[in-house]
Amino acid sequence: MNILFIADPLAHFKIHKETTYAMMRAAQKRGHTVWACQARDLYSSELVLTSAQKINLLDAPQNGVWFESVVTQDKALKDFDAVVMRKDPPFDVNYVTDTWLLDAAVRQGAVVFNAPTAIRNHSEKVSLLEFPELTAPTLISSDKKRLQAFHAQYHDVILKPLDGMGGSGIFRVTADGMNLGGVIEVLTDNGARPIMAQKFLPEISLGDKRILLIGGQVVPYGLARIPQNGEVRGNMAVGGKAVAQPLSARDLFLAQTLAPILWARGILLTGLDVIGDYVTEINVTSPTGFQEIFDQTGFDVAQLFIETLEHACV
Repeated sequence: MNILFIADPLAHFKIHKETTYAMMRAAQKRGHTVWACQARDLYSSELVLTSAQKINLLDAPQNGVWFESVVTQDKALKDFDAVVMRKDPPFDVNYVTDTWLLDAAVRQGAVVFNAPTAIRNHSEKVSLLEFPELTAPTLISSDKKRLQAFHAQYHDVILKPLDGMGGSGIFRVTADGMNLGGVIEVLTDNGARPIMAQKFLPEISLGDKRILLIGGQVVPYGLARIPQNGEVRGNMAVGGKAVAQPLSARDLFLAQTLAPILWARGILLTGLDVIGDYVTEINVTSPTGFQEIFDQTGFDVAQLFIETLEHACV
């Protein structure tokens, strides 16, 4: 198979933890040809095309060099056997435009995962509202009074933007309400944009668990991202300690409930965020954690992903 990965610049990859790199490595190991481009390389001229590099991953990366470029060509997306969308957020107008182009490519015969329509229609935070029985109390609003009332009801809350990633822009406001008004004003841009408020879950001290779903299957190990140094955020991007561990019975219930629903929508890879007994986010853009789980447990998540991609493309 010729597999195109739409990703952030290859030169920026930190290959010791980059999930897209793990996918590419697994694809090459299974005999597939790896191609790469950035979303900005997509364009439409009757067909949706891209300027893509065919790359060869090196067996022994040295001094930050981990691949060699074989050739760069303009190719229609429909001429690849599979296209894997791995661009990181922010989920802005440019990202939405990317999904429109990918939708057009699908109509022309391209096989794209995650399905662009599903990515666009599936807000990683607002989608929680579809599954209230699985989630902690949550409010989406731009109204200061409603957000203050939510805090008054639950006393200890998390406030965060709807388009962030890696723990950026997350604030905890405890029972004393210190700086609540200021936090709301900053995050909502004085009421101009909605944000998420969630009841604080003290189980965060045991980790914000990343649970991976691949083609309706549940990876048997989760990655507990445990806050460090007084942080309320467990995200690895802000220094959280990543500990791979078997899924609990509750974890399995949450994952097995959502896995078939999301796969039916064309979401090949999902990263659930779970704190305690509740799902707090449903990530579908560029979920991570493959390498950390493999390094600590030996379970090859990337191989499972590529094998599932192979079957999905038949």
